[in-house]
Amino acid sequence: MMWTVPNILTMLRLLAAPGIAVMFLYFARPFADWYALALFVGAAITDWFDGYLARSWKQETKLGAMLDPIADKAMVIIALMVIVGYSSMSPWLVLPTTVIMFREVFVSGLREYLGDTAGTLKVTALAKWKTTVQMIAIAVLFAQGVFEHYLGMSVMGMDEQIVEGILNGSITDEIGLWWKKIGMIWTGNAGIALLWIAAALTLITGWDYLNKALPHLSEET
Repeated sequence: MMWTVPNILTMLRLLAAPGIAVMFLYFARPFADWYALALFVGAAITDWFDGYLARSWKQETKLGAMLDPIADKAMVIIALMVIVGYSSMSPWLVLPTTVIMFREVFVSGLREYLGDTAGTLKVTALAKWKTTVQMIAIAVLFAQGVFEHYLGMSVMGMDEQIVEGILNGSITDEIGLWWKKIGMIWTGNAGIALLWIAAALTLITGWDYLNKALPHLSEET
């Protein structure tokens, strides 16, 4: 029962996590952004399918229960590191990314310390929503990178006055480039907003887990 379809999907998602970073080592942008976006979205979809299939086919295993949260955390953390490292919006992303990473390390440490009593920190519905918002935010931010670098490639080698005319909309023949600029701005703002919402949910769920763990951390127990 170890190599069930749900477990295989989970393993593929775990392998996809470092693959996101590899895209930026071997491909130029915006191709790296495209490939990373496709890989991340594909892996995120398996996050829903592996759990659904495991329950539907009664193939829930200890291996799957262990690997599933590890794969989720690896995907989120590695993707955020890549985005902060390569995005032009990094100053707006550093704080929510720090909050998310700190919470994941903190909760993982709590679970490791609690050992057999770690069942106290079962995944809540809000924590699942937190993960969902994180993954949507990351996908949108990768999409912003696609728009940003397609825009950059499109204006390369053009006369400065032509570029200015395109960007201020006076050259209607280049309407495609104008829409790329709008897409870049929209996805950038949406990605930042979603990541801050995810960071807020991360703080709330982290505080909830800490409160649940406190009775087990008392010196009197």
